[in-house]
Amino acid sequence: MDVVCVGESLVDFLPAESAQRVRDVSAWKPSIGGSLANVSVGVARLGGRSAYVGVVGEDEFGHFLRERLAAEGVDVSHLRQTAEAKTGLVFISIDERGERSFTYFRTRSAEFLLSERDVDPAFLERARVVHFGTNSLKLPEARAAMSRTVETARAAGRIVSCDPNLRLHAWEDLEVLRELLGRLLPRCSVVKLSEEEVAFATGRTEPEDALRYLSGLGVLLPVVTRGEAGAVFLWRGEVVRVSAPRVRVVDTTGAGDGFTASLPPRALAALRGCLGTGGGLARGPGGAGHLRLRRGLPGGGAPRRHHGPARPGCGRQRVASLATGPGFLSHVVDPTKPAR
Repeated sequence: MDVVCVGESLVDFLPAESAQRVRDVSAWKPSIGGSLANVSVGVARLGGRSAYVGVVGEDEFGHFLRERLAAEGVDVSHLRQTAEAKTGLVFISIDERGERSFTYFRTRSAEFLLSERDVDPAFLERARVVHFGTNSLKLPEARAAMSRTVETARAAGRIVSCDPNLRLHAWEDLEVLRELLGRLLPRCSVVKLSEEEVAFATGRTEPEDALRYLSGLGVLLPVVTRGEAGAVFLWRGEVVRVSAPRVRVVDTTGAGDGFTASLPPRALAALRGCLGTGGGLARGPGGAGHLRLRRGLPGGGAPRRHHGPARPGCGRQRVASLATGPGFLSHVVDPTKPAR
């Protein structure tokens, strides 16, 4: 298994026509929605093996998500359906510039019911990357389950990746979210933020400062996306900027998730190619704060700290070339749309 995605899924209803308010749309198309579900589809469409872990309702929309995810090639063996809540829905309106606005029907929806029963250590240990978000972690039980998921993946030497996908309006107490980020982000090897999320997630205003802040927490590959301006990331202490291709924007729904879907495989390529390891994370002689290489483990992975010289060709050109290859900025997949 390449990537296991843990978090929310819901049904996105996309309008038949753009530039209309939700109340004026005459026809809707249901699609897979929710950041983690979208990323699992994106990984599968890029040729990876992905799985989705989360909770949906024991209802028609929950069945819809299970069937559509499976049809995309996503492993849904750990997608749990429950009669305790309904599947969340969101109606999306799109303006003339392709930008979106959302009308949610997800209060107390099933996605928030992630719990300890959804944490399967043996399944997580099969993954090369465990990717998660924070959008659905409003309940203490869900936060505890995600913390255990992250710790399980770390203990197994797997890459832990996070796109918080912040929806600040959905949180009654933003301090709970801030504390959650403060606890989880330092446990990640890869963190992707949008430019709009930087201030809340890091307390910094500039993307470059945010990258260095995340690096200081121990994040090996911090990334900030900047919309039409491309992306910027920090690699071995150096800021690398990657431009975005010039395109006509039709619909930005799922664009960030499409970017994120390409990030774990690219991170693996960069980390394994530059650090020369097929192994995973391992605790080094410095204790919990230091890590060393561990070779030969099945499933791959990457160290959070590298003690030793970099391999040749491990500079910014090497990593930037990976960042602009197929499946990254120049070929972003929108998981909410049919493959062409």
